[in-house]
Amino acid sequence: MRLAVFFVACLPMVAGEYAVLTNGFRIHADSHRQDGDLMMLESNGGAISVPVAQVDRFEPEEAVPAPAPKPTVAAAPAPAPDARRLVSMAADAAALPRALVQSVAHAESGYRTDAVSSKGALGLMQLMPGTADLLKADPKVPAQNAWAGAVYLRSLLERYNGSVSRAVAAYNAGPGAVDKYHGIPPYAETQAYVRRVLAEYQKNARAAR
Repeated sequence: MRLAVFFVACLPMVAGEYAVLTNGFRIHADSHRQDGDLMMLESNGGAISVPVAQVDRFEPEEAVPAPAPKPTVAAAPAPAPDARRLVSMAADAAALPRALVQSVAHAESGYRTDAVSSKGALGLMQLMPGTADLLKADPKVPAQNAWAGAVYLRSLLERYNGSVSRAVAAYNAGPGAVDKYHGIPPYAETQAYVRRVLAEYQKNARAAR
């Protein structure tokens, strides 16, 4: 399978910018270059690639987004998307099956946007601060949390050549543990986590047909 998000060696830093995606997400990068149908967003922490079709425009880092036009008639604000919808949107942005990302979010936090683990993982996708920082995402903002979690999961799938079980295990225990044991590590918590996520993934995938 061809994966749309992965990490590569970092390149020299240049002026910063933001890639604005068609779904409204903004990704910070030092520079960008096109590689076929992928746009490489490079920074000193590595690089992320997204489909060219999902990139709406680039803005300089110092640019301030133009304020939204004031409505001529007062209107009630639109309701915020619920957690499950945010996860589905994030899965679409990362080109992953919704059923898979939903299963991870459910196992991680039960879709609780305010969840905080004893190890400091945050939000509905239980992002570690270091992972969120690498992806220039604020883990306390639900939409950014969901997107970054999906992107991170995508990078793990790339790392393990599309192996869902290894990617899910790495999401729980870290890629270092999966690499050390050349597969799902012999941790009871991780093995139970992988079984739970895969079982729900299959159930969700069947329901979506």
